[in-house]
Amino acid sequence: MFNWAKQTLANVVGTEEPLYGPSAIKSVAEDAKTTPYTELTKDDLKWAAMESTCVETQTFYFMSDNGDLAFAQVIYSNVAGIRTTCQFNCKIFYPDGSKPNLWSSTPLSQHEFSEDRYSFYAKDCALEMSEDGNSYTIKSMNDPQCIVNLKVTKVTPGFVVGKDGKTLFGTDLSHPWGSMRHAFWPRCAAEGSVMTKDGPIDFKGRAFLSHALQGMKPHHAAARWNFANFQGPTYSAILMEFTTPPSYGATVVDVGGIAKDGEIVTAGPTCGAKHLKTKQDTENDWPEPTDIKFTWSGITKDGKAVEAVIETALGDRVDRIDVMAEVPGFVKKIVAGAAGTKPYIYQYAPHGSPVELKLKIGDQEITEQGRLFSEATFISATE
Repeated sequence: MFNWAKQTLANVVGTEEPLYGPSAIKSVAEDAKTTPYTELTKDDLKWAAMESTCVETQTFYFMSDNGDLAFAQVIYSNVAGIRTTCQFNCKIFYPDGSKPNLWSSTPLSQHEFSEDRYSFYAKDCALEMSEDGNSYTIKSMNDPQCIVNLKVTKVTPGFVVGKDGKTLFGTDLSHPWGSMRHAFWPRCAAEGSVMTKDGPIDFKGRAFLSHALQGMKPHHAAARWNFANFQGPTYSAILMEFTTPPSYGATVVDVGGIAKDGEIVTAGPTCGAKHLKTKQDTENDWPEPTDIKFTWSGITKDGKAVEAVIETALGDRVDRIDVMAEVPGFVKKIVAGAAGTKPYIYQYAPHGSPVELKLKIGDQEITEQGRLFSEATFISATE
C-alpha cells in the first residue's frame, strides 16, 4: 500500500519512486538478442504526441565543413495529460572560445502536427519531413538573433535498436507504465544556414538526427546519460547510454551504431561509455569527465565481427548546463519535488586535434580522424 501511495505521489508531482528493482525494466537489449537493430521506415519517425506524461524530441546535430558546430531541436512535453508545451531550441558552439555560445530557446505557440504526424508546425516554426521520407527542413523565425533555415538529408538508412527501439518500465511489463525509445539517422548531409546578429553561418556539412521519446517523467527514467556523435569523412559512430535510478536497479541501457554512406555497418545495444578520468565539479559535486572511452561491438550483415573504439581527452567543456535554470517553468514543477535531483549537462567538442575512431571489421583495421560532440548528463545519484 505504501508503494502504491508513493507511486501515485511520484506520478503527480515527480517525487522519488519506490525501489522496484531491475525486474521492473525490460531493456531494449532483450529484443536485440534476436534482432540487433531494425532499419527505419518513414512511419517509424512519426511523432507519437502522447496524451500522457512524456517528453518527445527531434534533435538535429550539425558539423559544418567550415568547422562550425550546432544543434536544432523541437521539444514536445506533456505533463500528466494536463498541459502540453512545445519549445524550439538552437545552439551554436564556438569550441575555440572565440565567442560565447549562441543559445536560443523559444516557447512555441499554436503548435500542431501534420495529419500524418510526419511534420511539426507552430507559429514561425516548421519541421517538415519530405514526401519521400529522406529529408527534413527545419525553419524557425521565432528569435531574430537566430533565424534557422536548414535541411538534413539522410545518406545512410536510419535505425532503432531491437525491433522497435523501446525500453519498457513497470512491474507488469505487458502493461508498462513508462518507456524510452531512440530512433536515429546516424549519417546525413546538411545544407542551409543560421542567421545570427553577426551574419549567416553556413552549415553545409554533416548532420545526425536523434528522435527520442521518454514516455514518463524524465528523471524517473534516467539518472545519468552519456552521448557520442562522431562524424568522419567515411564513418559515423553514435551512442546513447542511460543509467536508471536505483528504483529500476541502476540498470544501464545502451543503443548505438557505426554507419558509412549507404549502409549501417553495425548497430545494437553492445556499446558503452566509460569515464576514464574525472574531476569534481566544485559547484555541484558531480564527477565531470575529462577523459572518455566509447566502445561498439557487433556484426555486419554478412557476419563479420566489428569492434570500434574512441578514446580521447575531452579538453575544456564547451558548456555546462544547469538544467533547472534553463527549463521551462512547467518542467521545474515536475522535477522540483524529486529529492536529490540536480540535473547538469556537460558538453564537449574536442578541438585542436582530430579525434580518432579505431575500427576493426573482420580482419580489416581502419583508423579514421573526425569530429566528436559528446555529452555527459548527471541527474540524480545512482546508488
